[in-house]
Amino acid sequence: MISTLRAELLKQLSVRTNQGLLAATLGIVAFAVALHGFTLPADDLGTFENQVMVFGRGELLGTLFAALLGALSITGEFRHGTIRPTLIAMPRRGRIMAAKACVSALLGAGLGLVASALAAAVGTAALSSRGIDLQLDGGDYALLIAGGAAAAGFWAAIGVGVGALVRNQVATLVGLSAWILFVEGIVVGDLPEVGRFTPGAAGAALGGLAPDTLLAPAIALGLIALYTVAALSAGGSAFAQRDAI
Repeated sequence: MISTLRAELLKQLSVRTNQGLLAATLGIVAFAVALHGFTLPADDLGTFENQVMVFGRGELLGTLFAALLGALSITGEFRHGTIRPTLIAMPRRGRIMAAKACVSALLGAGLGLVASALAAAVGTAALSSRGIDLQLDGGDYALLIAGGAAAAGFWAAIGVGVGALVRNQVATLVGLSAWILFVEGIVVGDLPEVGRFTPGAAGAALGGLAPDTLLAPAIALGLIALYTVAALSAGGSAFAQRDAI
């Protein structure tokens, strides 16, 4: 198993697409947070809830790109046919899924950590430059950054499971993007009592976002872990039963 993990880690670190995802994440996070921090009315940004919302752009985008990273790790193999030599080197498909999930979760958590930390830094600089008093304390910053890293790690593993289940790369990436960016926002906004139990809302709750609407971080941690297990179980089952081609 150790050799499989090492091979998967080397593979993912060598893929230029993942390097591009990191660069895109940093650029978009910095732009989105700066845009909100410099353009929204100062009165609106004076509240704790709105400041967390601005800083939370890092968690949202980190989660999105982490999910795409996880999905690409498996759908890219199907798309380019590299799954065949992978299976020749390691015929046990369960180990391949486990390695992809673990490595993707690790890299996804790192991506989420960097994205959340960058959002906090850019947001703090933007608000301070406008003379707006910061309402977040050290504990809020720590929860925001650690929660963003954890959410991105879980979502990277979810991406692996969804990718193994769907297999088609374009459909997987579009579906994950639409769910995280649009569907969850609609459900949480229109049906908050139901929406707070969705996987994206659980990830946001890990960072302390919208505490009056979403679940407590501890409960959200257990919930998103269940979603991750379900996604990997469904994807692993489909991967084990289908042909590699």
